[in-house]
Amino acid sequence: WIHLFKDEYEKDENAMKLILEIENDVERLKGVAERFGKIGSEPELSALSIEPVLDDVFNYLERRLPQLGRAVEVKKLLQTNASVRINRELFQWAVENLVKNAIDAMNSTKGKAVITIATRETQASVHIDISDTGAGIDPNNTKNVFRPGYSTKKRGWGLGLSLTKRIIEEYHKGKVYVHHSELGKGTTMRIKLEKAEA
Repeated sequence: WIHLFKDEYEKDENAMKLILEIENDVERLKGVAERFGKIGSEPELSALSIEPVLDDVFNYLERRLPQLGRAVEVKKLLQTNASVRINRELFQWAVENLVKNAIDAMNSTKGKAVITIATRETQASVHIDISDTGAGIDPNNTKNVFRPGYSTKKRGWGLGLSLTKRIIEEYHKGKVYVHHSELGKGTTMRIKLEKAEA
């Protein structure tokens, strides 16, 4: 159908933009199907530069932010191009879950909605911080957010963050945790991964 639409609307610039986005989404759906196939099996890890991998996630999500909820500003503070050993599809899925969670946290608040992705490296590891200006997490619940079934939303199964934890900690031997949260001001989630050996 995409090829038929391309033939039909090849001279209509606006239609072609939409068709290309549909084509991108079909590719993403293929990726999602592959991701589910990889859960439970040992994923292949490759040494990849972290910055382009994160860029891909945020470029994809930025184009869809108007459909995901309120107006959201995205800030990227990528300060490292270090390599880490990851499975690109699974890792991007984990980051997407964190970003979508951040968007949900801001949909219930007033004021400016900002998501910031920041990276930095230490001698042995890379830190990836995803911050939002949302509702924040009650200090009593910071340990529960990764528990399967835990959710403050009216919809959903509460599996996004538990799946993220499994992807980062079991498959990538990293850490994901609530780095900082303040009620009414926002939350920073941190992913910590060991650097790939040069």
